[in-house]
Formats: sequence, structure tokens, C-alpha cells
Amino acid sequence: MSPGPRGRGFSFAPDKNNLPVMSPPEIRPAAAADLPAITAIYEHAVLYGTATFELIPPDLAEMTRRFDALMSGDFPYFVAALEGRVVGYAYAGAYRPRPAYRFTVENSVYLDPAIHRRGIGLQLMQRLIAESEARGYRQMIAVIGDSANAGSIGVHTRCGFAMIGTHPNVGFKFGRWLDTVMMQLAMGEGASTLPADTALR
Repeated sequence: MSPGPRGRGFSFAPDKNNLPVMSPPEIRPAAAADLPAITAIYEHAVLYGTATFELIPPDLAEMTRRFDALMSGDFPYFVAALEGRVVGYAYAGAYRPRPAYRFTVENSVYLDPAIHRRGIGLQLMQRLIAESEARGYRQMIAVIGDSANAGSIGVHTRCGFAMIGTHPNVGFKFGRWLDTVMMQLAMGEGASTLPADTALR
């Protein structure tokens, strides 16, 4: 089962230091030391955003458990840092737990609000796609919380994702019904060839 929540997309957390974006971000693999910042970014997304359908922010211990599960599954996980400060993160996880889905991943990207509209989400997505393709995955699924989430839909479109459809009114948060938008990207050879690993049929 995918360690992260459903209804994923871009979201933002408060920036107490009001850090200006003046230099290109460093996009690097996430480490355990990044988890407090990741937890804070996601907490804001849960409390104030509709990108995730979680209602109670997970604490550091739970975010560590999710991180460890992704790492043990050899999934890619990246952070964006500005002047050493983590301002966003992205990861790919299992789309579904059954083995026939093993060549498909689902993405998640979350950002600090101070750096939205700066292209950092796009850079995280591009790095995540490249790494997922390098690891042999053929399809990437985006489950975007809230059909009004134009920023996330736009970034996925720029990355080549196709619109698959909308599940209307499947979530309820902040006193209103929310849709989820499904988008999909074929990576590498996509479905044009069979994968080398066909042992499980």
C-alpha cells in the first residue's frame, strides 16, 4: 500500500522566515534529517489545503514511518532546498499494492507557500519523473485533490501528463465536497514494449 495519503497535489506551508527565492534550488535526495521540515510543510497542507484529504496532520514519528517505508521499497524521494532550507519535497510511491501494478507509481509534491509560482514544483516533478523512469517504472499517476487546484494540474500538464478524468465529490473537507483529478504520464517506453521482469506474469 502506498505510504502517503490520497488526494495528492501541490500544497504550501507557512514561511516564518520569509525567505526570498534568489538562487536556483538544490534538488537532492531526501534524508532523515529533512523530515522535521517535511512534516511542517505537510502539516500546513493538511490543516489549510485541499491537495491532501487527510484531516489530522501526522506527527514526525508517522512521517518517519512513511519515509522509511518508501526507502525500503526503493522509491525516489527528493527535497528542494534554498540556502540549506527545505522548501518542498516530492516522492513516488506504489500506486496500488498488488504486484501487477509494480511498474506504476503515484506521485506527491508539496511546497512551502513562500516559493509557489517560482518553478520549484516543476523542477521537483521533472527530477522525480527522470528518476522514476531510470528505475524502470513505466507509468506515473497523479491523484490531485480538488479540481480547482489549477496550479497542480498546470504543472502536471507541463510535464506531459494527460487528463484521465475526474471523480466528483469523493472527498469531504472544510465543510464541502471535493473532487479528485486523475492524470497519467507514460515514462520511457511506456506500454510500447514488455518489461524485462515478467516473472510474475
